Order: sequence, then structure tokens, then C-alpha cells
Amino acid sequence: MSKELIRLADVTMAYDGEPVLRSICLDVNDREFVTLLGPSGCGKTTTLRIIGGFETPLSGDVFFDGVRINDLPPYKRKVNTIFQRYALFPHLNVFENVAFGLRVQKLDEAEIRSRVFDVLELVNLRGYERRSVNALSGGQQQRVAIARALVCRPRLLLLDEPLGALDLRLRKDMQVELKRLQQQLEITFLYVTHDQEEALSMSDRVVVMDKGVIQQVGTPEDIYNEPKNAFVADFIGESNIIDGVMLRDRLVEFCGRRFECLDAGFAPNEPVDVVIRPEDIDLIPYEAGFIRGTVTNITFKGVHYEFIVDVAGFKWLVQSTDYRELGSDVGFVINPEDIHIMKKSEYSGLFGDYSSFSQEYDEDTEPAAEDSDEKQS
Repeated sequence: MSKELIRLADVTMAYDGEPVLRSICLDVNDREFVTLLGPSGCGKTTTLRIIGGFETPLSGDVFFDGVRINDLPPYKRKVNTIFQRYALFPHLNVFENVAFGLRVQKLDEAEIRSRVFDVLELVNLRGYERRSVNALSGGQQQRVAIARALVCRPRLLLLDEPLGALDLRLRKDMQVELKRLQQQLEITFLYVTHDQEEALSMSDRVVVMDKGVIQQVGTPEDIYNEPKNAFVADFIGESNIIDGVMLRDRLVEFCGRRFECLDAGFAPNEPVDVVIRPEDIDLIPYEAGFIRGTVTNITFKGVHYEFIVDVAGFKWLVQSTDYRELGSDVGFVINPEDIHIMKKSEYSGLFGDYSSFSQEYDEDTEPAAEDSDEKQS
């Protein structure tokens, strides 16, 4: 069983009287890769800063390896932080940037050289020791920042959107690199991002946050397949979220039809939110479908098409490799294992209808001539 490294107990924080964290409780285990995921302003960076010692919570406790560290300054914590802005020293070369923390610790020169060369090898920068950091690419600078954090051998590495400044291809490469480093070094990573794909691909566990509250904690598979509420379902991937009624265990009614499902434990006739992922819908001939609608938008995504299908005024998102004509009538097949039932929450009714998606798509595809006329007026 994994040993607990970090524990937050009822941590509360506010800025100028505005709550930022509301009684956060969270455990992070030793050698675990945990990602805090959520929109801007949800409290994820504040959580990271409190663990790093850069902020002091208004109430609650922070424990590191079983010891309360609320009043411990950052430099005394076995923690290092990598920010989106790498904060490298422009007047120092790569070697001296990485060695900086070791020199502060007053280690002898032989130990410094050995550890710096080892960590540069680890991040594939051996041979760059004398380079100016200003002459490096964004990806190389990021590797220097990682090396500088790792050379001090922290028990915990905090990463605050460290890949945000990189282009898409480099960001994906670095995701693989960070996961490799975490597994190879066997240290704990606590990672902050608003990028769902990044969180799902790298993490052992994901912590989804909104409005200073933890909405759900789980493995990437659990978060994606078993979201707790409409916010999580919408934020992690795409979801159609429909009003339904749980007639009894494993039987739900929505869109005027009854469907078998795998969920149980709800009250008879309890109003619920029904989640169906766009990739789990099979398009069939109109007359054969339990649910029927009209294709109102089509977007080609390379490996599949994204269709907006109007079903009695509710816009569904459907992903399929089978092409359907714009304006064509289609039916849906939805299997019991692809229907997920959620309790009603404060987020019910806010997500899951792709009407806004349709409007945005229409705006994006307006003729260029109209755009030019508008600019001239």
C-alpha cells in the first residue's frame, strides 16, 4: 500500500474576502503523479502554492510525511516548484543555472559537478553545460528548469502549468518525458493544468476542481467513464447530458423512451442527469432509431466526423467514422454500458446541449465576403 506524503485537511483560502479554496481535503501518496485540473480561478494554483509554502491558508492544516508544515518556510520544505515561466537566470549558463540550488546548500564542487552532470544526462541536455540559456529553445529551457528542480532531490515536485508556453508537438513530447522522469526517479509529482488531455495522459490520479471545491478525485479512467456531476462530465471530454428519470435500478427514461443501463442505487422515479459520450452513439437509419434527429452541422476531424444532430430542439454531439449528409435524418443506437447516470447537482442544466457549439460553428464558417463587408462598414 502506498504511503501518504501530502495531506490537506480542511484548507481554506481567500483573497480580499473572496473565497478561493473552500475546506479542501486531499491526500497525495509517495511516488504518485497527481494532477489538479480545472478552469482558471478554480483554486488549483493556490493549492499548489500553499503546499510549496508560498501562501499560508486562512484555516486548515498541511501535512508533509505526517508532520504539520503550515509555518515551515519554502526553503525548509523538501519540495521544489516549476512554474510556467521558468525563471532561469539569464546571466548564468546551463550548468550554473542547474547548480544554483546546490551552491546555496554549500556542497563541495565535486559533488555539484557530479549531480549536475547526472541530471543533465537525465533530461537529455548533456553537452549543453556551457550554453547560454538565452540561446536555447523553449523546450530546452524547460528541461533546464526541470533539471534545476530535480538536482536538489526533492521528495515532491510541484509543476504549475509548465508546458503552457510550448507549441503543441513539443508539449506532447514533454508530457511523455515528464512521465518517464517521474517513474524513473520515483518521486511525487503534483501537476497543475487546465488541459484535460494532458491530465488524462500523464496522471495516476486526477483532482477536478471548480469554484474552490474538489468536484471529483479518481483515476483518469474513473474520471472519464464515471463523472460525478455535469461539470466533471462536461470538463473532461465532450458529453451529451440529458434530463432523465431513473424509473428503477438499471432502467432510465429520457427523450420519451426507456433504456436499460447499468446504474443502480437511485430512488424510484428520481430525476437524474444522463451522460452519453459522443463516441458511444451509433448512427443508424432514421426509422430504426429509438432516438431520431436531423444533422445540422458536420465537422471533419481527420479520424472521424463530428455531427450536431437536432433531436426535438436538443442538439446532440455525435462522433462517427460513417459520413451522413447535412440535413439528413438519422437514428441513434445507444448500448446500456454507454449510458451513465448522475445525481442532480448545482451544475444540472448548464452543460450537455450543443446549441452553442452549432452557433459558434455557423459563425466560424460565414463566407469571407461577408467578413470583408463587415470590416468596411
